[in-house]
Amino acid sequence: MSADARHRQLVATLALRGRQANGLRDALRSEVAGWLHDGRIYRHYDAMHEGNGTLELACVPTGPAAGRTVLAALRRFAVGAVDGGVARVDHDRARRTGWPEVILCDGKAPADAAAIAREILKRSDRLLATRATPDHAAAIRAAVPQATWHERARCVTAGPSPVPEGHVAIVTAGTADVPVAEEARVTAEFMGARVDACYDVGVAGVHRVLAEADRLAAARVVIVCAGMEGALPSVVGGLVGVPVVAVPTLGGYGATFGGLAALLAMVNSCAANVCCVGIDDGFGAGHIAALINRGDRRPAAGDR
Repeated sequence: MSADARHRQLVATLALRGRQANGLRDALRSEVAGWLHDGRIYRHYDAMHEGNGTLELACVPTGPAAGRTVLAALRRFAVGAVDGGVARVDHDRARRTGWPEVILCDGKAPADAAAIAREILKRSDRLLATRATPDHAAAIRAAVPQATWHERARCVTAGPSPVPEGHVAIVTAGTADVPVAEEARVTAEFMGARVDACYDVGVAGVHRVLAEADRLAAARVVIVCAGMEGALPSVVGGLVGVPVVAVPTLGGYGATFGGLAALLAMVNSCAANVCCVGIDDGFGAGHIAALINRGDRRPAAGDR
């Protein structure tokens, strides 16, 4: 095919949900209609492609410049600016990764977190905000009335829940570690994982975790949250034959150095199936565990 022929036919196939598809169609109509042959954008659905959420846009531009303009419009559509210039939402993230952008509320004004939530929901029907204070939660729920505040996890979610699949186990050494574990749980469930929680089974009473060995071994991946000397992930790693995601926490007596002692113990674990995220990073642990849980299955459009 000649270069000229390639420029005459530009096809963009995007894995988009219904409201994303409508928004993209409107964006293309308004921004590039003048560049297209007869001012038209031809939509090819092939039975609407509703089963997999794919929207195909076949554009017939007048030349190379029109093709570049269409691509530029697609790039602009993928970023949503929030009023006041405080954020640029990555609307394309759901297509690339399977899930929309997540809001880290820590360090953000409640009003800014709420504005970002509104922008995300312009192109997605699901929302996750982490490290939310009660003020963040109130602001987001005022903007998104259907949102749910998970107080112990410090998370806010909105939108339909995916059908839970697989098996992620979450373990804590003590009750003080539960808020971090709950952040991991909410995150993993948001990403479609079935979660089984097993709390307060630290090594000071090692018989408690030994009694749960069969339960933990049934999981596809285990998250272990622990502070102080950070020994529990190594113990769990020696009991199961699946990946263990260790989460050091801030809690504990003595020379914990703000979780650094537990972090160093976990990254130096002699159990080869143990990996480690940052201190108190329940979100990161939940995200990684959910990815391991799903294996090589890309999430369907309806899961996003």
